[in-house]
Amino acid sequence: MADSTAPWRTALDLGLLGAIWGASCMFMRVAAPEIGAFALVELRLALGAAVLLPFLWRDRARMRADAWPTIGGIALLTAALPFVLFAWASQRAPAGVGASTNSLQALFTALFAALLWREAIGRPRAAGLVAGFVGAAVLAGGKAAGASFGWAAAAGTLASALYAIGGIVLKRRLGDLPPNALAAATLGCGALAVLPIAIVHWPTHAVPAKAWIAAAVLGIVCTGLANSVYFRLVQRIGAVRSSVVTYLVPLFGIAWAWIWLGEPLTLQAAIAAALILASVGMVQRAR
Repeated sequence: MADSTAPWRTALDLGLLGAIWGASCMFMRVAAPEIGAFALVELRLALGAAVLLPFLWRDRARMRADAWPTIGGIALLTAALPFVLFAWASQRAPAGVGASTNSLQALFTALFAALLWREAIGRPRAAGLVAGFVGAAVLAGGKAAGASFGWAAAAGTLASALYAIGGIVLKRRLGDLPPNALAAATLGCGALAVLPIAIVHWPTHAVPAKAWIAAAVLGIVCTGLANSVYFRLVQRIGAVRSSVVTYLVPLFGIAWAWIWLGEPLTLQAAIAAALILASVGMVQRAR
């Protein structure tokens, strides 16, 4: 049996998660304007939970009864509220704005871990976190140059702060639970929390098929599969080291645009990619 703690497994999970979340920005841009933020988030959470529901049923005996209040809180911090904020922002700003604010999660995670839980970050890891954010900002800056998206950026920043707190609590309070079952429970609780407001804001007009398809991929792959990988990463290497995956999101977003949309690669993107990859390596190697 392969060692689940081997460095190559962490590198593989980080790359896979970055690739999936990098594509999610594209799917949100397609689906959110047609379906609406609240209905899209409800579909995303419900489909993601449905994909992982068999794992929750299989491991139901290992889900501690006293953990459910914390799971509900995690659902709000890492699923319901951030998803609504990012979906709302995606209706009002280019994907680059969402990607750059999403990358703040790594810095927020390190900051909260140090201030609230007295976790030592260390200079090498701090330098890597800052370098990665600079790279993500450079990469996304060109996509949003010359425009003002203040409220969308504020929404994305708040979502990243919530992600950061949720990731730390997840590692410290729920690290003993099976990750796939925990991801299913979190997404399910998030879906229940968003359901009432999603019903009120459910679209009454005809929604194009491409929007429904984008929403389905967003829920099944970018939420269900991705959260399974993310929860496994947090339990294995901690919230701070896992959070650097947000630096890979805009990098993969540019890559998908080059592959599928034929958008040209630029020197700016190459410089940013070098900074991001170097920062991820620094954070993962630092002790």
